[in-house]
Amino acid sequence: MRLVVRFMKPYWGLFAVTVVLLFFDVIGALVIPTFVAELLNESASHASLDAMVVTCVKMGVAALVSGGSAIAGGWCCSQLTSRIGKDMRMALYRKSLDLSIYDFRNFGTASITTRTINDIVNIQLAMTNLMGMLLPVPFIFAVALILSFRLDVGMSLWLLAVVAIVCVIAFLIMRSAAPLFRRLQKLLDRIGAVLLENLTGVRVIRAFGKERHEQARMDSTFTDYAATSIRANRLFANLDGLSYFGMNVFIVIVYFLAGQRIDAGGFRIGDITAIVEYSIMVLFYLMMGQMVILTLPRALECCERVRAVLDHSPQISDPDPAKAIDMSGREPLADGEVLAFHDVTFRFADAQEDALTHVSFSCKAGQTTAIIGGTGSGKSTIAMLALRLHDATWGSITLDGVDVREMTQHDLRSRIAYVQQQAWLFSGSIADNLRYGDRNADQSELDHAIDIAQAHEFVDSLPDGLDSRVAQGGTNFSGGQKQRLSIARALVGEPQLIIFDDSFSALDFKTDAALRRALAAETSRRAVLIIAQRVSTIQHADQIIVLSDGEVAGIGRHDELMADCEVYRQIVESQTKEPAHNGPARSAPARSAAQQGTQATRGTQGKEA
Repeated sequence: MRLVVRFMKPYWGLFAVTVVLLFFDVIGALVIPTFVAELLNESASHASLDAMVVTCVKMGVAALVSGGSAIAGGWCCSQLTSRIGKDMRMALYRKSLDLSIYDFRNFGTASITTRTINDIVNIQLAMTNLMGMLLPVPFIFAVALILSFRLDVGMSLWLLAVVAIVCVIAFLIMRSAAPLFRRLQKLLDRIGAVLLENLTGVRVIRAFGKERHEQARMDSTFTDYAATSIRANRLFANLDGLSYFGMNVFIVIVYFLAGQRIDAGGFRIGDITAIVEYSIMVLFYLMMGQMVILTLPRALECCERVRAVLDHSPQISDPDPAKAIDMSGREPLADGEVLAFHDVTFRFADAQEDALTHVSFSCKAGQTTAIIGGTGSGKSTIAMLALRLHDATWGSITLDGVDVREMTQHDLRSRIAYVQQQAWLFSGSIADNLRYGDRNADQSELDHAIDIAQAHEFVDSLPDGLDSRVAQGGTNFSGGQKQRLSIARALVGEPQLIIFDDSFSALDFKTDAALRRALAAETSRRAVLIIAQRVSTIQHADQIIVLSDGEVAGIGRHDELMADCEVYRQIVESQTKEPAHNGPARSAPARSAAQQGTQATRGTQGKEA
């Protein structure tokens, strides 16, 4: 519960007011049975009407105090738990922004989502029940027993016996509840992960006709959760039934003993009502307290899961503020070097082999550096290291001559624009997405970026232009349109380095060529790093780095590599030759043109027909 105390510190005043209001609610509830007993005794003894009216007025005041305090206390309690829940969620969200890719992989996206939503809801519910039902129990128990003993010692001892039995039963049930709730939270994580996987991969599921297989997998997951929930609810039902049974047994005992004493003239009828009311109140709050305690293992497990994320030390962290190098106003290096890898070796934490081995190169302003290689050669890993989404295992990476580990992540990434392999757009408008590059960009800057990215044609054709709606993930645009909008987003602002991580893969050859021509003029003062699969995209680069199994197989221009690098030649030949059964070799652009010509001919024939 230290987590709750940590987030409650700003709201101690509200917490104190809530406790005071709940205290007055309990005081009023405890006083009412005394006035009821007094009123019944006065009626039985034929007291004056004035005395009975005074008692009624006292009882009415107590009821107003109790009811008013209950309403105000409930409102304050709701305010308190809602604010603490909001602060917890914001803290979790801010922490998630600091987590590295490896940290995310360890926790799991579905698990972090569950912790942010479901776990905090459970914590809020436990706090509400704790203050409203468990906190008053000791006070009610003590005061009610004192008042009960004043009326009759024997019946009060019976009340103590019933309370002791119910407490023992509750303790035994609680021992079984803790592991069940721990399992429930893990099953919720599993449900979230399977659902996320199914919803994001729905096209693949349908394409392979695996609907029934996935339904069976989901059914198994839901069945496990339902079975565990039934076992937990059965514990609640047992405790509830046994508590009510004990309460009713005690009431029967009270009426039996009180009836004998009234016959003997040693007990008043109003006192019976008071003792029954006190016993019901004690047992009711005790039962509610036990129900709350029964849910505490789940809330404590949720607290532990939230704390595990908040207290986790990210794999990638900023240097000490006193030691961090301030990059504001820093002059570019004389030789124009923007990004440099110095004998960099990198290995993933859970891998047995290096992903990159002794990689060295530099990107200079006004030049385009390209990286090409086979699948799994480490191309995208270079982009991750440049952005410091991973840290080099050995060697160093510098930006403007400063080790990226010696500057803040904000300073580093504010100088780099990144277009990832799988274009992602956020819900909102096209303009909102473009302003991720620069929140203060005006209309002319957005239009300029759209023109360079070759996106003006389809954007201008939309009814609302730049204000057109973008669905989450950009699902209302094609792959090529999303890539062009992502490129435009990167061009908004003044980054020193632009990284294109296979960002032209969904573009046709004509758009690709036009985009590269526009970029050449735009990036004359910036460094450009292109990671690509297609040779046609990078053959005009100032410097091409060829990767093979995480090592640099060659560095140079296209003509130099064709002469000196066997790996590069194999890549070029694999993309410029067709399979033997398709006839003589033909270049990719020529093949594309031929295909376009065939399609155009077919289209004309169709129109003529």
